[in-house]
Amino acid sequence: MKKRILLVIGLASIMMLLAGCTEINKPITAESTGIWNSYIVYPLSKLIIAISEFLNGSYGFGLIVVTLLLRLIMLPLMIKQVKSSKAMQAIQPEMKELQAKYSSKDAATQQKLQQETMALFQKYNVNPLAGCLPILVQMPILIGVYHAISRTEEISRHSFLWFDLGSPDPYYILPVVAGITTFIQQKLSMVGMNSNPTMAAQMTMMLYIMPVMIVIFAINFPAALSLYWVVGNLFGIVQTYFIKGPDMKKAAAENAGGAKKK
Repeated sequence: MKKRILLVIGLASIMMLLAGCTEINKPITAESTGIWNSYIVYPLSKLIIAISEFLNGSYGFGLIVVTLLLRLIMLPLMIKQVKSSKAMQAIQPEMKELQAKYSSKDAATQQKLQQETMALFQKYNVNPLAGCLPILVQMPILIGVYHAISRTEEISRHSFLWFDLGSPDPYYILPVVAGITTFIQQKLSMVGMNSNPTMAAQMTMMLYIMPVMIVIFAINFPAALSLYWVVGNLFGIVQTYFIKGPDMKKAAAENAGGAKKK
């Protein structure tokens, strides 16, 4: 979990650096050069424009549809992430046995521990990096959507509901909703995860830090990006509910049983 937190922070820093180096104030067009512009920002911009025009020029609804499409495309990765997390939890007892068996810190013992751990992963067909794959995919898409919104005049000059898509939400409604839905989604994703005290503390820390970070970013970013976050989070909440339904029912039953015993 600690490595995943560091990975998220590192990726965010790298992507923000890349974002700052791609002339954020320069409009995105078919003539824009560079891999970032040509293969991420411009296609996203054209996709939002095309769908919005199909929806009678409603760029708010167009952005919602694009968000749902992107989340549907990433759905197999998210399902794989959940399965990988469950598999990792299932082999935790055997991993602890290996760590106890090869507890010595000398190089030879640690190398043997790594070999045995990899053999354990292969035995149960577990990929420890699968949980990071959705993060690797989502980060460039998120920054790409930010650029598409900021650098496409057709998007930034339109309004939706009470806000202008190209400006921050003046009433801070979307940022607050983005933070709340981020918290709910992370809380649901933690259901059924049997973590050791250290990992549980790290997960709890992220549970509260991430929503605050999202609110701070959303207050300063265009409302269209906040709309993207909110819709994506709502999709994620529904997705997590259906994927982890059995775990949630089991956790609810255990809590009910514990309450009766008291």
